[in-house]
Amino acid sequence: MAAAVAPTVTRVKYETCPLCEIPLSNSQAPLVVAPCMQHPSWSPELPGQQPWLRCDKCGHVFTDGFFDERGLAIVFRKALSHQVIDFESVEKGRLICAPIVERVSRFRSKLGGRWLDVGTGNGALFTTAAEFGYDAMGLDSRQEPVTLLQRMGYSAVCSTFEAFGAAPGSFDVISMADVLEHMPYPKVALTRAHELLNADGLLFLSMPNYDCLTWKVMDQTGQNPYWGEIEHFHNFSRASLTRLLNSHHFDVVGYQVSQRYRACMEITARKAPAPIAPPA
Repeated sequence: MAAAVAPTVTRVKYETCPLCEIPLSNSQAPLVVAPCMQHPSWSPELPGQQPWLRCDKCGHVFTDGFFDERGLAIVFRKALSHQVIDFESVEKGRLICAPIVERVSRFRSKLGGRWLDVGTGNGALFTTAAEFGYDAMGLDSRQEPVTLLQRMGYSAVCSTFEAFGAAPGSFDVISMADVLEHMPYPKVALTRAHELLNADGLLFLSMPNYDCLTWKVMDQTGQNPYWGEIEHFHNFSRASLTRLLNSHHFDVVGYQVSQRYRACMEITARKAPAPIAPPA
């Protein structure tokens, strides 16, 4: 029998809660330890288990660490099914994304404007926004879908959101569909989103909701795929995400049960003015 191959890539451990920044105890017991070897992006170089923690202060649920650039390069070696640009996935995505664009447009009371889709994958959301008349751009850290979208005449950039260069107030809408939970430090992303949106700009988010019945049934039946999702570093509920958005000067204006994935939610939030710092 062949010996098990030891992982050569480990996660960068969080030293503090990524939301409230309280120091973590080295003796803190994990909330869940989930196997992740069945994940389509898993490789023997990566750990075979994924521990999750719950912050004692704010209650946030997150992995014990995150992958650095080397680890992410392994995870991103191949595109997943929802990132493939083929007729079936794109047409299904278009039908799911059209109601999203419609709802966001109702909150804006008009069509058109500049739309940035972060983590665009197969481009279904931002290309559908373009159909509705938006000047839309897709951003993704995987080069393959970006190149294919560019060849078809769409505006797409291969970059992380943190490294993406744009002037403050450049966009009317920023969407992060199943993206924020992939980011090691969500607060950094929300600060950047607030900066890039113009006054009254809208932020659209979707992600799993760990406080819905579907999630709890998946837990009880041992069929919850999200604990072993190696690209996710955080789990949010509607309440915890709303608190996080409020703390970064966003007002939630809409909530929707998402059709994108199981147990998912969608939240639309409007940029609020950041408080003016008192003079030194």
